[in-house]
Amino acid sequence: MMTPKQIVEVLDDYVIGQKEAKKIIAVALRNRYRRMRLSDELRDEVIPKNILMIGSTGVGKTEIARRLSKMFGLPFIKVEASKYTEVGFVGRDVESMVRDLAAAAVNLVKNEELEKSREKINEYIEKKIIEKVLPPLPKGASEDKLNDYQKSYEKMVTKFRNGDLDDLVIEIEINENSFEANSSVPPEMANMQESFIKVIGIANKKSKKELKIKDAKNALKSEASEKVLNLDAIKSEAIRRAENEGIIFIDEIDKVAVASGSSNRQDPSKEGVQRDLLPIVEGSSVNTKFGNINTDHILFIAAGAFHISKPSDLIPELQGRFPLRVELDSLDENALFEILTKPKNSLLKQYSALLETEGVNLEFSQDGIKAIAKYSAKTNEKVEDIGARRLHTVLERVLEDISYSADEFSGQTVVVDDNLVSKKLNEIVKDEDLAKYIL
Repeated sequence: MMTPKQIVEVLDDYVIGQKEAKKIIAVALRNRYRRMRLSDELRDEVIPKNILMIGSTGVGKTEIARRLSKMFGLPFIKVEASKYTEVGFVGRDVESMVRDLAAAAVNLVKNEELEKSREKINEYIEKKIIEKVLPPLPKGASEDKLNDYQKSYEKMVTKFRNGDLDDLVIEIEINENSFEANSSVPPEMANMQESFIKVIGIANKKSKKELKIKDAKNALKSEASEKVLNLDAIKSEAIRRAENEGIIFIDEIDKVAVASGSSNRQDPSKEGVQRDLLPIVEGSSVNTKFGNINTDHILFIAAGAFHISKPSDLIPELQGRFPLRVELDSLDENALFEILTKPKNSLLKQYSALLETEGVNLEFSQDGIKAIAKYSAKTNEKVEDIGARRLHTVLERVLEDISYSADEFSGQTVVVDDNLVSKKLNEIVKDEDLAKYIL
């Protein structure tokens, strides 16, 4: 496990600025590692310090949390608070976010186990397909026949691995899992659906299909995984990880904040959602189709712009469950320039790589990059501050003709400089009404 300083250094490769937010989240993650090294008695007492991130859209709130979860392979989900309604009203209830986290944890652990068991899975598929091409000898076959069969089998294995049999058509039986229960539905309903499926006989229904061997390899992957993997152990490990390492990122928390005296206080998607959210953030047991999940040690990161409302408009109990507060800085022209040039997979690198597939060598001059940053910052000031997301819009506008006529530029080097950027954007940025619709 990296130290907080090392975590921030890695984040600097992907997210520009926002040092304070990075520090707070890095410490929160390191504290989870520290907690796991405590005695059992003390470990249960240490609860995560949930974080409230305040800042305009596009400044990097979600990106910081997502990068961290990827970096450490942690179960992570991002949800929007505005999509939930109070229990008793039509819509998703807040407990479904924990069920989504459980599903994410199961997928994470399953993929890890698939990677570890890849050799065994491939062996299972290989054996199943070769036995269709070269059926096993009946019991009681003579030793000579067995020796001949073994030689033929080994030759067939070599051909199979070299891909010489890929176009051969065979008939195989495959499972048809025609129904998959949605992880967001309550477990009671999911169990009812599964029982119904068993009764009408559509679960694990087998059907015979004629497929080319190269297609049969993919068709048998699911069956091979079920045979090789220990699904109960995967579920058990997934629940452990979700409970101790899970991160739930609740975006748009400001949308459920209600100012005192507001006429929206009884809105089922506002204060009622906060009340429903409180027991989950405080710590409770949520029933999922993989088993019960205790939310005591899940790290909750809430984020919102808080343009209209303010953090104090959240109900006091919920405010108390987010003790760490950090305000993210708005992105100025310099920050936007760094976002275009510093990250490992910056937007400029992405666009260059995309056009390179068509034989176009796209180059951005320093004055061109500065112009893109300048026009993006100006538009954010004049219209609506959407942070780094403005760069996507501006770049699309600058490069639209090159992308559209990429076949004409094939084999050429196209330089995006200050003149090209100004030609494309100057008039639009000057006209505020036009900028609202185009940029």
